[in-house]
Amino acid sequence: MGSWGLPPHGGSPFVFPHDAVIHIVLAISVLLASPGRSQAEPVIQDYQTELIERARQTRLADEREWQLLLHYGVDLFGRAASEEDDEGFFLSPRGKYDPQAELDATIAQFFVADPVGRSKQPAQCAFIARYHWLKERLQFDPHRLAPATCGRFDRWRTEMNPQGVSLIFPAAFLNNPASMFGHTFLRIDQRGQTEQTRLLAYTIDYAADVPDGAGIEYAYKGIFGAYKGFFSTPPYYLKVQAYRDIENRDMWEYQLNLTPDQIDRLLMHAWEMGNAYFDYFFFKENCSYHILSLLEYANPSLHLRDRFSLWTIPADTVRAVIDSPGLVGAATYRPSRSTIIKRKRALLTNEERSLSIGLMRDPDIAGNASFAALPLLRRALVLDVASDYLRYKGESDDPEVTVYKERNRRVLTERSKLSIPSAEIDIRPFTKQPDVGHRTTRVTLGGGWRNNDTFEEASFRAVYHHLLDPEPGYTPDAQLEAFAVTVRRYNQADRVRVERATLINILSLSPIDDLFRAPSWRVNVGMDTLRRRGCQLCDNVVADGGVGAAMESHVLNREVYFAFAEAEANYSKAYEERHRVGGGATVGMLADVTDRWKLMLSWSYRRYPFGDKSDDIRWYAGSRVTLAQNWAVRMDYNHRDRDNDVVVSLQAFF
Repeated sequence: MGSWGLPPHGGSPFVFPHDAVIHIVLAISVLLASPGRSQAEPVIQDYQTELIERARQTRLADEREWQLLLHYGVDLFGRAASEEDDEGFFLSPRGKYDPQAELDATIAQFFVADPVGRSKQPAQCAFIARYHWLKERLQFDPHRLAPATCGRFDRWRTEMNPQGVSLIFPAAFLNNPASMFGHTFLRIDQRGQTEQTRLLAYTIDYAADVPDGAGIEYAYKGIFGAYKGFFSTPPYYLKVQAYRDIENRDMWEYQLNLTPDQIDRLLMHAWEMGNAYFDYFFFKENCSYHILSLLEYANPSLHLRDRFSLWTIPADTVRAVIDSPGLVGAATYRPSRSTIIKRKRALLTNEERSLSIGLMRDPDIAGNASFAALPLLRRALVLDVASDYLRYKGESDDPEVTVYKERNRRVLTERSKLSIPSAEIDIRPFTKQPDVGHRTTRVTLGGGWRNNDTFEEASFRAVYHHLLDPEPGYTPDAQLEAFAVTVRRYNQADRVRVERATLINILSLSPIDDLFRAPSWRVNVGMDTLRRRGCQLCDNVVADGGVGAAMESHVLNREVYFAFAEAEANYSKAYEERHRVGGGATVGMLADVTDRWKLMLSWSYRRYPFGDKSDDIRWYAGSRVTLAQNWAVRMDYNHRDRDNDVVVSLQAFF
């Protein structure tokens, strides 16, 4: 869930130069309403009191639109409480917890020109969605409550030039903690927009304001709400550059079917959000959660956030939007640079592939006889592949970026000499769009055999995806699981215990080739059960991780071979010194046997020179067969130091 395009600390992403005309208009309107100030004030006070009383009689503070505008929910004690955390967002000192007090104060503030909120505008302009909703419901008399001229908002909306809205989903990116689950934001599609000008449209994004170099600090601050989250409106091309070009993330664009009035409501509320911040919670009140809140105010009949009471996963929010009847129109795929390069490169012969790599290293190869012997269209494709890769490297953080840019300039010069257009190539994604994937929460029921005992077990995993889960809709060869627990009952021992628990388990396999050489890595923190010395079923706390490499082949269908160098620390009463620390290696294979059948094999060796001095040899075999989008059957076999465990299970995702 990304953190770019943010406003400066304390600033608003929607602020334009101060418009003093607002104050002049309001002052003149008050003077014209009465011969003198002493007579005007009681008239204004009487109408203000009348409006507040009418709002109370019709119970406007209890209506869904008001609750959405102020982001009210219910706290642990059953009281109304707003999710907003910026005091400047509330016009009543009790506004965060009292919807009626905030509505009364809002109406009162509409009668004065004092600047409010972080954007320092009169209330009618700073909280323009509140004003228009209350104006519609209470039928404001313009002679007794003069409407303000909100020049800054009008210019902002004109610049947006809205005709439609699209929901954008950049795929998950494991190498950035903020983006491990993906991200969502909105694009405001402009009138007259074409495929070529779409990149110039503005977006509405919500993200945490994370300082540069936060590192491990992000993990706990992001989880526990220690960062502030802001809305911002960067141009779409900046988002594409960050996600697609730099982080190599495929993007999916979902056109939303909103009416012109609903688009106006969304924009007005987004403008209001420039006056406030939320405490950012990585798992709950994150980018996707607050994007859903904008859509709910645009169309209050939507109840998108009701599905996310404990955590909010971006891919699940996409599914929630798509599940809403009639809300989503066309879906468009925007491939990452690496996907484009890999798909085009797959069309080359071995000779052409060698020539493309040579051109990336030395563009003068375009003058060689072997290159000149290729047909014109094949030469064009080889040069296109070389240029795509050099451009990708030229926009990365590689220290040789200037070298790649110069080589690309020379390759493009050679390409221009051919004077033919590039062939139209259908760039297909390596994985399907997120809405066709399994849901992220998983429950499992199974049974099996361990040593001389049989057992039944039940598992619950809060989020997100395992390598052996059905792959459509998820980043290939990537695993991220959090907050999982398995409870097992052993029959002969007549014992129920927590067999396994996972705090976090991440594994990223990045197959290397002659162009892409990203490392593979893994990290795991949790507990499992071991058999050691006299203890048959002992708790064992585990923290381990490793760095390695992976390679891909297509002998059967698709296979990924991997190897890791690893370090591990254990804590258990089964060890003489209660702990052991060491390391070792793991090698294995992940294979797509068919579209529905996946297989994983691995072998590991551990040597522990510190604490309880010992070693382990382990091997694992796992297999999954997909029954339906959210149903699978799985079998796992684990061997560890004369401890054998076999389990067959049925998995359901929801």
